[in-house]
Amino acid sequence: MSLKIDQDHSRFRAIVRGKIRQNLRRYVSKGELMGKQGKDVVSIPIPQIDIPKFRFADKQQGGVGQGEGEVGDALGQGEGQPGDGQGEAGSESGEHALEVEVTLDELADILGEELELPNIESKGKSTLRDQKDRYVGIRSVGPNSLRHFKRTFKTALRRQIALGMYDKKRPIIIPTKDDMRFRSWKTDEEPVANAVIIYMMDVSGSMGDEQKEIVRIESFWIDTWLRRQYEGIETRFIIHDAVAREVDRDTFFRTRESGGTMISSAYKLCAQMIEDEFPSSEWNIYPFHFSDGDNWSVDDTLQCVEILKNQLLPAANVFCYGQVESPYGSGQFIKDLHEHFGDDDRIITSEIRDRDAIIGSIKDFLSKGK
Repeated sequence: MSLKIDQDHSRFRAIVRGKIRQNLRRYVSKGELMGKQGKDVVSIPIPQIDIPKFRFADKQQGGVGQGEGEVGDALGQGEGQPGDGQGEAGSESGEHALEVEVTLDELADILGEELELPNIESKGKSTLRDQKDRYVGIRSVGPNSLRHFKRTFKTALRRQIALGMYDKKRPIIIPTKDDMRFRSWKTDEEPVANAVIIYMMDVSGSMGDEQKEIVRIESFWIDTWLRRQYEGIETRFIIHDAVAREVDRDTFFRTRESGGTMISSAYKLCAQMIEDEFPSSEWNIYPFHFSDGDNWSVDDTLQCVEILKNQLLPAANVFCYGQVESPYGSGQFIKDLHEHFGDDDRIITSEIRDRDAIIGSIKDFLSKGK
């Protein structure tokens, strides 16, 4: 019975996984999942899954295809068409969406399969190390919690047989203190791949609520994928207009300023944060910058280029710039990056026109496997 239940559950999870993958682009563009997110799972609404079954009718009733009516007539009660919003209240049940809890790891796997994302080749694994205990042998002393009952029994049995104390008719084995055997362990150190994601966003007046929502949706999926790839991960947030400051997640997505835009202020703060807290020899570093492409001046853009060349690109796995289309933004900054960095694969750019472009932008950023 247990095996049958496990098989049914596995089949159900496979069906659910297929439904999620089929509707993944809609989930991404609508941003339905963030409001249903728990600590380690998300609740996903999927179309109702009907399991085929036989239903036996009264023998006095007609069989399949029998009875009054013409080809094409609707079956069931009521004359109105489904969903026309007219008519009186009915007695039949409607269709309801089924909500299924899926772990963030499962969601990341589905995202990776759908976008064909490669696993990330991490760096900076030599300094950070994790200690793990493993059992390597048996010894004659130790705490009772580590007592090895089978070895203790065998030792006591051999002793009683050797001393002639073993009685086949009354095979009672009583271990003494010298018979006790305990597990011994060894502490191994293993390298741990840690990562930090540093999100930067322009919060000047030209970045409206819709642009921020696009960034919020995209960052959720980026987080989900990178957390699947690394044991330990930290997330930091920087907002900027003419000046930059570090904030928490909630402030990052809700702040809106009306000042000018100096992108270099964010890049300077990001570079300083990496130098002070996240040395590249120990961390996998992922800076993401989102903007509508406006910058204060050509001089500030040139300063951004210098910071990227000398500080951010040498330290980061990749540097990702997402340009969110805005009716008030010039969109010039992405052109400047292309001009100065050309085919440099350490920097990845993506133009995000609207919510439907989010899935393509995620693939742009994560398909390098770095």
